[in-house]
Amino acid sequence: MENSRYPKFTFTWLGAVTLVVGLFVGTMAVSLFSAFWKVVFKENLELKDWFLMVANSVGFVTAIAFFDFFIVRRTTQKRLNFNLSSVNFYTYLLIFPMMAGMMLISEFTTTLIPTSGPFFGDFYEYFIQLMSQLTDNPLVMIIMTVIMAPIFEEIIFRGIIQKGLINKGVKPWRAILYASLIFGIVHGNPWQFISAVMLGCVLGLVYHKTTSLLMPILLHAFNNLTLSLLVLYGKDESFAKVFNVSEWLILAVGIVVFSLFYYLFMKKYKVHYSEM
Repeated sequence: MENSRYPKFTFTWLGAVTLVVGLFVGTMAVSLFSAFWKVVFKENLELKDWFLMVANSVGFVTAIAFFDFFIVRRTTQKRLNFNLSSVNFYTYLLIFPMMAGMMLISEFTTTLIPTSGPFFGDFYEYFIQLMSQLTDNPLVMIIMTVIMAPIFEEIIFRGIIQKGLINKGVKPWRAILYASLIFGIVHGNPWQFISAVMLGCVLGLVYHKTTSLLMPILLHAFNNLTLSLLVLYGKDESFAKVFNVSEWLILAVGIVVFSLFYYLFMKKYKVHYSEM
């Protein structure tokens, strides 16, 4: 029986608009504050290392708050709340290797997308420059990618969109796919789109099977921490380049690891948890 703490809201086009409007309001508020500060104190906050971190946080918080106040509370008379309970130790031993396997598979798949040419070349250079800004301050990078992004993004894409679609009657596998596709699209570039969709499907599957939003948050943080360490110490996000091995080997290891632990998670142990 579902605990009354967890509202059974649905996700529709109105909810999507509410999230976008909330994100816009939060982003505009930060921009206006920055402009005010520049005029009054003659200091450009946008040049600060922490500004992007604060701007993203405010945007995500207002988006979630708008969905809570205008959708969840109006339709369920309850506040937005999620199950963040832990799972048994064996489940952790299954989901983290499964995520690691998909990370390797997604890396290989991403290498198939061109990084040169009249369109992809310029786009890739812009993408690389944008990503390089995050590495200027390692502490800010870790906070943004390993703490903030997993929490805010999992609340929105798995906790709100995926769960809301399932509550609406959408089949779970479709809801997982739809949420993952949206997750990929908002990254705004073809290289992260592929990995975001593939990894999003694993995050969505784990959330659906455990019903604990803590699990995809931890897996998302694990993925981002691993990539951040590769960039900071290996100067590249690619396992193959950092460890000087073939991308085909990365693919083979990824398929074996993911397949094994997916089977154990889905078939052998059949781990299921309900929101009690």
